[in-house]
Amino acid sequence: MRRPDADRLAQFGRFALIGVVNTGTFYLCYLPLHRWLPYFPAFTLAYLASMVGSFFLNTYFTYRTRPSWRKFAFFPLTQLTNYLAQSAGLYLLVSGAGLNSTTAPLLAAAGAVPVTYLVSRRILLPRPREGTAP
Repeated sequence: MRRPDADRLAQFGRFALIGVVNTGTFYLCYLPLHRWLPYFPAFTLAYLASMVGSFFLNTYFTYRTRPSWRKFAFFPLTQLTNYLAQSAGLYLLVSGAGLNSTTAPLLAAAGAVPVTYLVSRRILLPRPREGTAP
């Protein structure tokens, strides 16, 4: 029997792996958009383009649960959290630290992982019933 800590660690590992895949998808959208648009609008459009795939990958692979319309309706909250964390990081890295706007989104994405994991876990996993262990 696996320990809850081991299960949670494996789950976080799957979440991180999906994050890498999702970041790759995002980045492949971001680079061509950034040729035509300033970095922030390009960032926003690429982010929206990668959101739906992220929902299904996290539902099936990370949390091993079934998607539902309710989860799909609340999933943008995880993405909003991630978007706000990444946006703040992106702004600070480009405008504050002077990093290149082509590479800064990757660093901003890495910084947002722990917060996004906690929020997505809360939304995508069923809540334990009273009297049962989480």
